[in-house]
Amino acid sequence: MDYEFAGLPLHVLLVHVVIVAVPLLALTLVIAAAWPGARRVLWVPCLIGAALVLPATIATIEAGKWLEARVPTAPLIQEHTGRGEDLLPWVVGLAAVALAVASWAVVELTARRRGRSVGRGAVFGAGAVLTLAALGVGAGATWTLVQIGESGSRAVWEGTFSDEPLE
Repeated sequence: MDYEFAGLPLHVLLVHVVIVAVPLLALTLVIAAAWPGARRVLWVPCLIGAALVLPATIATIEAGKWLEARVPTAPLIQEHTGRGEDLLPWVVGLAAVALAVASWAVVELTARRRGRSVGRGAVFGAGAVLTLAALGVGAGATWTLVQIGESGSRAVWEGTFSDEPLE
């Protein structure tokens, strides 16, 4: 597959989607997990977000591999590409948490529609577990993304600009 768009490597375009979408999904999952009122509204956007972020991450990784084969070998690029795939397990984890949050939201909604209520202990317990999962996976995904992005920025920009404005 050709990972090029309008004369630019697709990786440099897709990476911006992932940089914004992963922390946004992580934050949305924490809010939905911790706040039952928000969960009633956010479970669908969380599922949709996870369904979009996962393939975007995979496409970004594949486009990065394509680009790596087309640039000169350099230690900074190798460091960046070596870290690139580290994000995938975290994004799969975000998708799993999104599925768990959505499943719990459906349980709550179904009970409400049947005129029943889910016990306060169950709501608190499930909310606490989901919140801890969202915080853990979200923090891991965001930290990994920052490390990958930092190494990618260094690979592209380190030593390529002047400390003083060019005349």
